[in-house]
Amino acid sequence: MGLGVEQEIEIRKAPVFMPGEKVRSTKYVKNDGTYRGKDIGEMLVAKGDVGYVRDIGTFLQQFYIYAVEWIDRGTIVGMRGKELVSLDKPEPVRARPRTQAGAEVGAEAGAAAEAGGPEATA
Repeated sequence: MGLGVEQEIEIRKAPVFMPGEKVRSTKYVKNDGTYRGKDIGEMLVAKGDVGYVRDIGTFLQQFYIYAVEWIDRGTIVGMRGKELVSLDKPEPVRARPRTQAGAEVGAEAGAAAEAGGPEATA
């Protein structure tokens, strides 16, 4: 009998977002019945909405829950860190693989080699 996939315990690390930080939602969030005054299934937060972190709490002694005030909607909704992206912190720059001029990259190059194209003969 398995207990399912074990998830990382977020609260062992510092919170990703701090109170006052400007954030954007990366997910649509609908009321599951826990948000008072709104119908079940009613959209609480749309993907791309911008808000501000007001407070940080925890859930199940495992996850951070960020109380985000969505100014345009006039609501405060608890969000997981994976549902948010910071607008105050720059995103980390990811290195791109270097390529030679005119060289094929990735799956296209492999497909050409398998098909016996001119790139396959050296």
